[in-house]
Amino acid sequence: MPERRRGAALEKALLDAAWEELTDNGYARFTMDAVVQRAGTSPPVLYRRWSNRDELVRAAVLHTLSDHRRVELPDTGSLRGDILTLMRELNATRVQLVTVISVQLADYYQQTGTSPSDLRDSLLKGRRTTVDVLLDRAVGRGEVKPERLTERVRSLPFDLLRHDILMTFAPVPDHVLEEIVDTVFLPLVS
Repeated sequence: MPERRRGAALEKALLDAAWEELTDNGYARFTMDAVVQRAGTSPPVLYRRWSNRDELVRAAVLHTLSDHRRVELPDTGSLRGDILTLMRELNATRVQLVTVISVQLADYYQQTGTSPSDLRDSLLKGRRTTVDVLLDRAVGRGEVKPERLTERVRSLPFDLLRHDILMTFAPVPDHVLEEIVDTVFLPLVS
């Protein structure tokens, strides 16, 4: 007989099951019953925590984003090296995550009136991002002019990475990452 899950272990199992259901079937075919079955639990266990599928989907996405946030903070000694290292790490580990959040949840965003940025903002509220740390270091080293670091410019290399992932549903070739950094991003900030 399997050990009974409780507390954080049970909640993680439910959220992982919900994420797997979203990944496999998308929001349009996502049901609470499918999550119950996938998690090997009962409906009351799920409904005590989330009263409807929108709440569960949001919780599952935030849980998954939280798990995926842990990226090593690069420190190569240069902005170019740091940004490329971070982009390579994200490129190697986040293709499925970006695809699911953007494509599989399209109906969720439409029905709830939210967007992927709303989910990201919920997770990052009040926190400094890895990019903030890298750019602050570059300013300190004199590599970057702080007045050029608008929000759009700060996010540009990662916006372009995400765009390429969504156009191909595959990792972006390394020469494209270098082109983004060397011919688009660095000239804007130096």
